[in-house]
Order: sequence, then structure tokens, then C-alpha cells
Amino acid sequence: MKITICGSSTFRKEMVETKNKLLGLGHDPIVHKDYEEIVAGNKPELLEMIENEHAKAKKKYGWIKWYYNSIVNSDAILVLNFDKKGIKNYIGGNTLMEIGFAHVNNKKIFLLNPIPKDVSYKDEIEAMTDIILEGDLSRIG
Repeated sequence: MKITICGSSTFRKEMVETKNKLLGLGHDPIVHKDYEEIVAGNKPELLEMIENEHAKAKKKYGWIKWYYNSIVNSDAILVLNFDKKGIKNYIGGNTLMEIGFAHVNNKKIFLLNPIPKDVSYKDEIEAMTDIILEGDLSRIG
């Protein structure tokens, strides 16, 4: 299955690790090349921009459009929702949009962990999510 991996840019290391796990399970996972480069220790200037001027980086590098196109050309998305900013299983605004992109394009939506309870848009996430994996990637089928 061709799967675009989504989540907060804070989870970029986990995205690359998950990509490798999904490859081992026979899937065709996609992680944005910039995240892979940052995790590899390249592009320190981009990492600095993400940390200090995230909106500017998103616009300059066209990440929102890239994710839309990647999702349209995938079978599914996998949302990596780990704890962040004191919110268990965090899903931020950008990832919510990516879930929406997948939903309106009839793509399967997998959440790695349960839906966060401390966000005002939990009903929307619940309405669009197909499968909550409870941390078990082998449940992707």
C-alpha cells in the first residue's frame, strides 16, 4: 500500500523510523524528502527556519501543496500522533488539513494512536478516521 506519513514536523525522526518499518512490512511509504534530509543531519538552515519561522518555511518550500499532491497519489495516510505541547496524541492544524485532504479524496486514514481528547476538533478527526492502530503498524492492511 502506498502511504503518505503525516504528523507534526516535530515528529520527523519518527516519520523516518516509521517509513523504514513500513518498508519492512511490504508497504510503499512516503516521507517528505526535507524531513529525511534534516534527520540525516543535512540542511541545518532549514531546521532553524522550521524552529523559528515555521509558516515561512511551509510557504517557501510548498509543503502544504506537496502533502496534498502526495496524498492524492497515495492509497492512504498514516498520522503519527505522539504527545506534544502537553497534549496526548497531538494532531495540529496542518495534520488536520492533511486528514481532510485524504478524506475528501477517499483515501484510507490511519492514526497511530488514539484521537486526542484535548482539542476542539476531535469530532472532525473521529468522523474522518478509518482505523486507529493503537501503535501497531501491522494492523495496516
